[in-house]
Amino acid sequence: MERERAERKESELSENMRIYDPENYHYAERWIRRQTEGAVVVRGKERPYDVHKQNVSRRYLSPCEPELADTVLQDWEVFLAKFTGRSGKHRHQGGLVIFILEGSGYSVLDGERFDWEAGDLVVLPLKPDRVEHQHFANPGEMVKWIAFIYWPFFNHAGCEITQMDACPLYEEVMRGEHPDIK
Repeated sequence: MERERAERKESELSENMRIYDPENYHYAERWIRRQTEGAVVVRGKERPYDVHKQNVSRRYLSPCEPELADTVLQDWEVFLAKFTGRSGKHRHQGGLVIFILEGSGYSVLDGERFDWEAGDLVVLPLKPDRVEHQHFANPGEMVKWIAFIYWPFFNHAGCEITQMDACPLYEEVMRGEHPDIK
């Protein structure tokens, strides 16, 4: 009787079992390796410019893009944006900063205009109903800025990005007007 009970327990124990190597172990190993062996200097010439709906940008750090997972910092998104005319328009919860490197213009945040120029810091407020925003360069100027997003904070605040309007260059590329951009 005891033997039968032991065999039954062993059978129940092994039922629907597999050998499992938890991915979180590998994630932790990669994270530690990146912290100790990742790049400390990120060379701009090694990062391409991307044309997307919001603007043209060069991403230096991004936890969202595996090809950029080569640095010691893993929770930041840092990108250089450049545009003439206007950016795309989108909405998200805010909570990021933009440092203006070159040019001047203004941003429209929830319908209110804020002027800025090189050397200024634009701080998108954190709002539960999100911040609708778009950026404009003054006529004849190229604007360059660098943006900083701390993703754990961004995610915790309810990361949601809704693109409402695309930048002109993206629309031109999508119409085939720039065959050199792929």
